[in-house]
Amino acid sequence: MARRRYYLKTPGKIIAAVFIILIFLAIFHSKISALYRLLTGSGKYYYNEDFGYADYVSRTDADGDGLDDQSDILDGARRYVATRPKYKSEYYEGGWATGEYGVCTDVVAEALKAAGYDLRELVDRDIKAAPSAYDDDCGDPNIDFRRVRNLLTYFKRNAINLTTDITDCEEWQGGDIIVFEGHIGIISDRRNKNGTPLLIHHGGENGEGSSLRPNYEEDVLELRGDIVGHFRVS
Repeated sequence: MARRRYYLKTPGKIIAAVFIILIFLAIFHSKISALYRLLTGSGKYYYNEDFGYADYVSRTDADGDGLDDQSDILDGARRYVATRPKYKSEYYEGGWATGEYGVCTDVVAEALKAAGYDLRELVDRDIKAAPSAYDDDCGDPNIDFRRVRNLLTYFKRNAINLTTDITDCEEWQGGDIIVFEGHIGIISDRRNKNGTPLLIHHGGENGEGSSLRPNYEEDVLELRGDIVGHFRVS
C-alpha cells in the first residue's frame, strides 16, 4: 500500500509558511536571543555609559562607609553570591543563613546588610506595625524575612516603587530589588546589548543542595513574564 505524502502544493502556501515563521521570529526574537545567551554563556556585557544612561546614586549612606546605599547593595549581593552558596531551604536560629547554604531571599538580605540594613529586624518591626498587611502565619522573625511574599509586602510599604516594564531600561539600575512570583533578586549594573540588565540571584534550579549553577549573575529578565515588583531602598 502506497504511503500518502503530505507537502505544500503551491508556491503561495510556501510563501505563507515562510511569512508565518518570520513573524514568529520577529515577535520572539528577544526571548530567543536571551535563551541562547543563557544556555551558551555568551554575550558581551554593557553598562550605563554604553547607552547614555545616568548612574543612580543613592541619597543615603546607612552604614557610613563613604559608599552610597545603592552601590553597597550591589557590591553586597556580588560578594554573597561569590561564596557560591548551595540552594537549600532551611530554618536557622537567629534567622540568618549560615554555612554553605542559602535561598533567593538570602541574596537580598545579605545585600542590604552590606549597606547597613538589618532586614530581619526591619521586616519584623513592620509586621508588628501593620499585621493586617501580612499573612496570618507571620510571627517568627527568624523566617518571616526569608519569605518572598513578606518581602514583597515590606518593600511595597517601605521602599521606592518603580516600573516593572523591563523595556524601560534606564529605570533599572544596579542595586535595585526585583521580585517575581515566588522569587527575588538584585539587579546588576551589567546589561545585555538591548540595555536589559542582568539578574543577581540564587534560583536553585538544579535542586536543593546543588552547587552546579553555571552563574549567579544571569541574562534572564527577557525570558520571564512574572515580575511583580521593582524597588529601590533609597
